[in-house]
Amino acid sequence: MRVRDTNEILLQVEGVALSFGGVRALKDVSFNVRKGEIRAIIGPNGAGKTSMLNVVNGFYHPDRGTITFKGRTRDRMQPFEAARGGIARTFQNVALFKGMSALDNIMAGRTLKVRRGLLWQALRCGPALREELEHRHRVEEIIDFLEIEAIRKVPVGRLPYGLQKRVELGRALAMEPDLLLLDEPMAGMNLEEKEDMSRFIVDVNNQYGTTIALIEHDMAVVMDLSDRVAVLDHGVKIADGTPDEVKNNHAVIEAYLGVAH
Repeated sequence: MRVRDTNEILLQVEGVALSFGGVRALKDVSFNVRKGEIRAIIGPNGAGKTSMLNVVNGFYHPDRGTITFKGRTRDRMQPFEAARGGIARTFQNVALFKGMSALDNIMAGRTLKVRRGLLWQALRCGPALREELEHRHRVEEIIDFLEIEAIRKVPVGRLPYGLQKRVELGRALAMEPDLLLLDEPMAGMNLEEKEDMSRFIVDVNNQYGTTIALIEHDMAVVMDLSDRVAVLDHGVKIADGTPDEVKNNHAVIEAYLGVAH
C-alpha cells in the first residue's frame, strides 16, 4: 500500500531562475512535490530538467527564487547539506566507484549515517563494530530488495549497464532519503531492464514510502508511474498536472510529444 499524504508538501520550488552567462537555463519555475508521491519532470533536451534537480540538491545555486524542503526555506545549500537533510540522487550518467564491489558502493551511501569517529572506525571494536554491523545489515536488506545478491561482490565496472543503474539506486536508498531524485533512471536500458527498474521505483515508493522526483524521456514509463507531471520547455514550465491532463495539453503536444496528423 502506497504511503501518501496528498495535503503535505515536502518540497516547494518557488520562482527559481538560473543562468549560465547569457544562457537562461530556468525562468521563474515553480512547482511542488507532495509527500509520498512519484513526481515526474519532463521536457525536450535542453529544457532545464537536470538543471532543476541540480538546484534542488545544491549543485547549482539559483540566481533568484527559493527552495523549501521539509519546512526549511533556503536559496543556497551545498550538496552534502542536502544529502544530510534527506535528499538522495542518482545521475543520468552512472556515478559509481568502478573498482569497488556492488556491496561497497552501496555501503558508501551509509557514510552520512556513521556516528562513530575515525579512531573508533579504525579500531573496529566495541560501539564502532556494532554500528558497522548495523550498516551492513541495512545494506544487505537493500541488496535483497533489488535482487542483486549474485553480483554483490563483483566490481561494478564489470557489470552490465542496467545492473550498474540498479547499484546506484541501491546506494541512494542506503541514505534512507525523504526525497529521492532520479535523473533518467531508464536511460540506455533495454525493455526488460526498464521493466525491472520501473518495478523497483514503484516498490521503493510503496514499501519504503519514499517520495520520488524523476526525470525521464520514456513517456510510457512517465505516464504509468507518475502521480503528477511538470513539463519544462526552454527553462519555462508550460504544464503541470496528472499524466492524463499533461498528455492532452496542447502546449505539451506541440513542444514535446509531437502533433498528431
